[in-house]
Amino acid sequence: MKTLVVNCGSSSVKYQLIDADTEKTLAKGNVARIGMSESVLTHQPIGGKEIKISQEILDHIVAIEHVVAILLSPNHGVIKNVSEISAIGHRVVHGGEKFTNSVLITHDLMGELRNLVELAPLHNPHNIRGITACQKILPDVPEVAVFDTAFHHKMPDYAYIYGIPYILYKKYGIRRYGFHGMSHRYVSERAAEMVGKPLSELKIITAHLGNGASITAINNGVSIDTSMGFTPLEGLIMGTRTGDMDPAIILHIMAREELTLHEANTLMNKHSGLAGISGVSSDMREITEAAIAGHSNANLALEAFCYRLKKYIGAYSAALGGLDVLVFTGGIGENSKRVRRITCENMAYLGLTLDSEKNKKVSGSEADISTDNSKVKILVVPTNEELVIARDTKRIVEGV
Repeated sequence: MKTLVVNCGSSSVKYQLIDADTEKTLAKGNVARIGMSESVLTHQPIGGKEIKISQEILDHIVAIEHVVAILLSPNHGVIKNVSEISAIGHRVVHGGEKFTNSVLITHDLMGELRNLVELAPLHNPHNIRGITACQKILPDVPEVAVFDTAFHHKMPDYAYIYGIPYILYKKYGIRRYGFHGMSHRYVSERAAEMVGKPLSELKIITAHLGNGASITAINNGVSIDTSMGFTPLEGLIMGTRTGDMDPAIILHIMAREELTLHEANTLMNKHSGLAGISGVSSDMREITEAAIAGHSNANLALEAFCYRLKKYIGAYSAALGGLDVLVFTGGIGENSKRVRRITCENMAYLGLTLDSEKNKKVSGSEADISTDNSKVKILVVPTNEELVIARDTKRIVEGV
């Protein structure tokens, strides 16, 4: 079953064509700058050369048309007929409390997805645009929605509830939802395979570290707590997001700086985090280079990032009642030797000991970077959210 995996943003469409039977990726790419001048389609058949095509792409419908066309291209495509696309899997950021698993997309479901827009106004509208675009271009192909929040739906109520009047939770759905669920799910399953034990017998902490970052406590395959909350703003310090802070801070800043709600939201989501502290960049690679060169605020940003991560590892070890495996994933987790090293320093009391030589050799590949006598396995596992989407899509479509 060849499955087209689609992840739509406000001005982009990321895609992969995956053979869900063999779990091999056939092609992948990205349409960027949709609706802007000089839109770019980047496409790569696996095993072939990456190509870039610049042309006007006005909306997501036109973007999907170009994706299908390049997949069928005699020179750069990987299929000969559009009928080879058996299913389409969509990443949908927020499923609220209703969607606790992936689902087949129907007319009624679309109405329910639109009702969730207020919970994720920056993400779900674009996910919906991708779905409607595919329905127009490939009307006979079944589509599946795979929710980023679904993996966290079994969190106990005491973990997801906030210290606000309970009536506001019931009225507006204000609670911890968690995100990056597909990534945490994939790497925890892969980690169990790597250590050779059933997932149902392991206590695992997974750290998805990228421009957006989150950490999850997984007990016997179930997410019992996660750092992102009602929105992806809570938790770890991120590329441009504040992470955890005293909620009165933003009220104080709004009063002093005379900020509107929109301006305050932009400050917390777009101009804070690593970028805000360092004054250098939101990119950990650039921050690390600057820190090594002696830039004091870049070093402060790096240390604050790792310190926050270390605190969560300690807290989640307590929540789990122990720890068997710690997993690093995401662009930073998979590639930053320095972040992994600083985070794992002085953690032997948890039975967690990093092998510095192993750590130095790992960048973007699967590896065990713990010492031979470490009671806790420390793993690097590249994430594969697209494969999770393809697997769920195949399961649901074949079960119809």
